[in-house]
Amino acid sequence: MTETGSLIMNNNHSDAIVVGAGLAGLVAAAELADAGKSVLIVEQEGENSMGGQAHWSLGGLFLVDSPEQRRLRIKDSAELALQDWLGSAGFDREQDYWPRKTAEAFVEFAAGEMRPWLYDQGMRWFPVVGWAERGGSTATGHGNSVPRFHITWGTGPGVVAPFERRVREHMDQGRITLKARHQVSRILTADGRVTGVAGEVLAPSTVQRGERSSRDVIGDFEFLAGAVLVTSGGIGGNHDLVREYWPRERLGEPPASMVSGVPHHVDGRMIAITRDAGAAVINSDRMWHYTEGLKNWNPIWPNHGIRIIPGPSSLWFDANGRRLPAPCLPGYDTLATLKEILKSGHDYSWFVLDQSIIEKEFALSGSEQNPDMTSGQWKEVLKSRLGKGAPAPVEAFKKHGEDFVVADDLKTLVDGMNRLTGEQRIDYQRLHAELNARDNQMDNPYAKDAQITAIHGARRYLGDKLFRAAKPHRILDPQHGPLIAVRLHILTRKTLGGLHTNVDGQVLDRAGDPVAGLYAAGEVAGFGGGGYHGYNALEGTFLGGCIFSGRRAGRHAATVV
Repeated sequence: MTETGSLIMNNNHSDAIVVGAGLAGLVAAAELADAGKSVLIVEQEGENSMGGQAHWSLGGLFLVDSPEQRRLRIKDSAELALQDWLGSAGFDREQDYWPRKTAEAFVEFAAGEMRPWLYDQGMRWFPVVGWAERGGSTATGHGNSVPRFHITWGTGPGVVAPFERRVREHMDQGRITLKARHQVSRILTADGRVTGVAGEVLAPSTVQRGERSSRDVIGDFEFLAGAVLVTSGGIGGNHDLVREYWPRERLGEPPASMVSGVPHHVDGRMIAITRDAGAAVINSDRMWHYTEGLKNWNPIWPNHGIRIIPGPSSLWFDANGRRLPAPCLPGYDTLATLKEILKSGHDYSWFVLDQSIIEKEFALSGSEQNPDMTSGQWKEVLKSRLGKGAPAPVEAFKKHGEDFVVADDLKTLVDGMNRLTGEQRIDYQRLHAELNARDNQMDNPYAKDAQITAIHGARRYLGDKLFRAAKPHRILDPQHGPLIAVRLHILTRKTLGGLHTNVDGQVLDRAGDPVAGLYAAGEVAGFGGGGYHGYNALEGTFLGGCIFSGRRAGRHAATVV
C-alpha cells in the first residue's frame, strides 16, 4: 500500500499523529520522535510544502535580553517583555486564563532557553535587531518598548531548516512517516478519547510550493494513534471565514476587498473538525491583519498580497486623503490603524513618500522578497541595504506593481492616484497643504508633529539609523524625488484565537477539561492556549509561538503515549 494509495488504511497504528507539516507540526513531530515515539504526519499539500507558512516568512523571532540586543546597548528583561505583552494582549475574558498562562510561559522561554536551544540546532540571526510594532500609546498599552525582532539568517527557510532536518532524519530511520496529500475530515474517538484520524487521499500534485493544489479525491484513509496533535494553521486564506469571525464591534465592518498574506491551503478546516471531536474554540473574534498590503505583481498563490514593513517617514492618508492621526503611524499600531482606515468607509489607504524614503525605509515581508537575507550572505545584504537605490524587490514593485504611482511633481502624483482608483477622492490643494505643513516641521530637531518626533526617536536607535530610518528631510524637496504614492490594501494574516489548550497543548473541552489524546499547537491554537496574543500581537511571536507550542505539545504527548 503506497502513501498515495486509494484503499482504506485500517490497522495503521502509530504512537502519535500530527495533522499538518507546518512549523509547529515539524517541531512537535521531531520532539516526539526524539523521545522514541513513532509518528505519522498527515499533510493535505505535497511534500514540497513542509514548513507551511513559516517558509514564506521573514523569519523574525521575539527574543528577550539577547546578545544581539546587548551589543546594540538595548536594555531588555523578562519583566519588561511581560509588561509589554500584557499591555498589548489586554486579556479581559474568563476564558483568557490559559492564554495568559501560555503567554507568561512563552516570555520566560523567549528570555531564557529559546535562543541557546535554537542556536545549538544551527540557527543564527542578523545582528541588527528590528522594531516593527512600537505601539505609540502609553507605557501600559500595545507595542514593544525596545527592539526585539531578530531576523534569522536564511529568513523563514532558515527557521524551518533545523526542524525539517530533524524530521527527515527520523523519516530515514523509520520513526516518522509523512503522508502527503492526505486531507483529514474526521478525528476518531472511542470510549471518551481520541483514537486517530480519517479523511480523503487527494490526487498527487505537481504544483510548486504555495501554488493552489487540487482537491480531487482518489481514496480514503483511516489512521489510529495514541494521540493526535492538530497543527493545521489558521484561517487567513479563507476570506469567508475571516469575515464570519470579524470583530465588527471593535474594528467596524470587514473590508469588501482584501489580499491574502497566506496561501489558499490556510483554510481553517481543522478548527471545526476538531470542535466536532469535543474541543472548545475560544477567541474566534481575535485576529491580526496588516494594513500595508500590496497586490503581488508576480503572484504565487491566489490573490497574493505582500506586506510593506515600513520605516517611520511615509505619510499615511485614508482613501479620502485625510492624514491618519497618531498612533496610526507606519510601524506603530496595526489594529488601531486598521480601525481608523475602515472608519473612512473604504478598504484601502495611501502612503505618500519620496525616493529617499523608499530607498532607506521600505522592506517587504517574506523570504522570497528578501533574497539577500534568505541567502545568509553578508555581502549580499550590505550590497542590497546600503547600496545605491532601493533593494531590488522593492524597485521591482515600484516598477511593476499596480499599487504604485510615481511622479516628478505633486499635481501629477495626485492625478495618478485618482486615476488608479477611478475616483476623485484626493484633492491636490488639501494634500499639498498637509505635506507643506509637515515639511515646515523639519527645520529643527524638535516639532509638534507626532510623526516627526517619532522619526527623531527612531534615529536615536543605531539599528534604525543605519538600516530603517531616512535622514529627516522635506518630502516636497525635488532633490529627494521623485514623489511616490502607494495604495495599501488590507492583508489577511494571523488567527489570534483558536482551539482552547493548556500550556502543554492539551486540547480542552467546553467544561475546561482535557480531551484525552488530543493536542493542538501553532496558529490553530491561537499559537497556544487558544489565543496567547490576546487582542494584539508583537512581532516575532508568530514563528516563536509555533516553536514554543509545538515543543510543549510534542514533549507532553510523548509522556502519555
